[in-house]
Amino acid sequence: MLNLIKLSVGSESVDSLARWQAKRFEENGALWHQTRMTPRRGAELLDGGSIYWVIKGLVQARQPLIGLEPGRDREGRGFVKLMLERGLIRVAPRPCRPFQGWRYLPSEDAPADLAGLDGDLAEMPPAMLAELRELGLM
Repeated sequence: MLNLIKLSVGSESVDSLARWQAKRFEENGALWHQTRMTPRRGAELLDGGSIYWVIKGLVQARQPLIGLEPGRDREGRGFVKLMLERGLIRVAPRPCRPFQGWRYLPSEDAPADLAGLDGDLAEMPPAMLAELRELGLM
């Protein structure tokens, strides 16, 4: 399975991204991220892949990809809408340096879902979880 990783520019937290997406869904009846670059490995992405969101320097959530819709803007430039399932799935936070656009993320390199981890980890602040992971304590 193949995933994408993308910076969520302007998001302060997973909750702020969720609020923004709820508003977009209410206005449009669908969720997507629009990009100029069409993924060449689209079939692999749509075979169970997700987009992993980097918020405030940490990979913190993922969202299943459900479609790729190509289009053209008013100036005739091509784009693709990365269609997203509603709802964000929190993942074990991990640091990520800034980058432009999106990148492919193989499943073996993707962080685990927080729901799959033991204990009260889901209640810890994301930065603390990331630091514990870097120290090898989780």
